[in-house]
Amino acid sequence: MVSKDQTIGGIIFAVCVIIGILYTVGLFYFGGNPFDWGLSFTLIAIPVFVAFIAVMGIGAWIGWTMATTPPPKPIEEITSEIEEEKKEETAEAAKEETEPKEEKKPEKKGKSEK
Repeated sequence: MVSKDQTIGGIIFAVCVIIGILYTVGLFYFGGNPFDWGLSFTLIAIPVFVAFIAVMGIGAWIGWTMATTPPPKPIEEITSEIEEEKKEETAEAAKEETEPKEEKKPEKKGKSEK
């Protein structure tokens, strides 16, 4: 079963990858040879292209992480586990207090052990 966060992450991943591919195809395929447009456009287009692909890569990475990370436990479940642990600890402490403790007597050393 897929959680809401995983669904959103999958959508983010897919959108970033599709937009990155469409931008690359549109810039280099439909625009013709980018080096024929003049040096000034190339000086702008290449860094913008690299930055755009980097942003899309980060977005895709975030989407992939969200899509593949399992959802966390509900808060109610975590708090109930903590309460159960506290009850067990207090029950053990009460049990130790009610049980009589046996005192150990020091062992006497024999003449051969000295």
